[in-house]
Amino acid sequence: MRLHKFAEVDAFVALDLDGAEAASGPVRWARKILQGGAKDLARSQTYTYAALRMRCSGASAGISAEAPARAEAVAAFVAETAALVGDRTFLPDAAKGVSERDLAPLRGGDPRNADRLGPFGAQCDGLSAAAAADAAVGLDGRTAIIEGAGAAVPAVADAVTRRGARVVGLATAEGSLTAAGGFDPAALAEAWSAHGDKALSALAGDGDGLDPAGALWGIPADVVFAGSRMGVVHHGVAEQLECRALVPCGRLAFTSKALAVCRRSGIAAIPDFLALAGSTIASWSAPDSSDDEVRAEVPRTVTALIEEALTSDDGPFLGACYAAEAFLSTWQDGLPFGRPLAS
Repeated sequence: MRLHKFAEVDAFVALDLDGAEAASGPVRWARKILQGGAKDLARSQTYTYAALRMRCSGASAGISAEAPARAEAVAAFVAETAALVGDRTFLPDAAKGVSERDLAPLRGGDPRNADRLGPFGAQCDGLSAAAAADAAVGLDGRTAIIEGAGAAVPAVADAVTRRGARVVGLATAEGSLTAAGGFDPAALAEAWSAHGDKALSALAGDGDGLDPAGALWGIPADVVFAGSRMGVVHHGVAEQLECRALVPCGRLAFTSKALAVCRRSGIAAIPDFLALAGSTIASWSAPDSSDDEVRAEVPRTVTALIEEALTSDDGPFLGACYAAEAFLSTWQDGLPFGRPLAS
């Protein structure tokens, strides 16, 4: 893992592997972005690429600036990143505090399919998370709860419902909401489009009926999707889960101790680098492929990878790691230290 520091702005890029054909990953803005979390995110993307048998590296960038200086800092980052994009050293993805519009000046030099970044990529991550859950426990007739943030929540809810499951619980930073009969994904998407992070308050009626976000963990459901922040499922949360599968809908959703709890409890803990492979598949899709072809390829690919991982006696997370590491060994002199888990 090496760190590239910027000259004109307080920013950095964590680059996981040397000798890669390209490196990509999120760029985030906040008052202070920590290098540790960025390195973990880069490692997660590396394993996604390895699982897909692509000789690419994960990367992750951070821009630190006070809110009044955000626009200026992001613009300076974009200007300095142009050279990195030109030689494929770093291909940025919009993440917290950085929009696709901010990164638009870089897309002309990005070898990926620009039309399949942003919203389409989020939709494909919803598809891959649902496919991962379906491969693990089967979704038809099942129940699910979703703890998440951003576009992941409506995308996962839609994909899960289309596979025959009912989303009976939702949680975001503002609280949680339950519906025994299941949420209407169209109504959820509409609320999200209109109200963003306040969507649950709108669905509940100006916040009436919202419980604390943590109340969702104890609700029995076949599948728990989680991912509002890195490490949101720690060992204490994992001990409360009453589900058959834990599926990330955000990168690095669970910790190593939570993984150990899940193994003891018989919960299939699905790796984030497979559950969220959809956006990577979409972004590198052939320019002449249709959106429908990409939407079909995402679940087909992820289902096959999950089914292979499930054959491991050590569980799907380690099974997927073993497969990714076998491919990494074909082009790296040594394996990177540390697997993609939240600290």
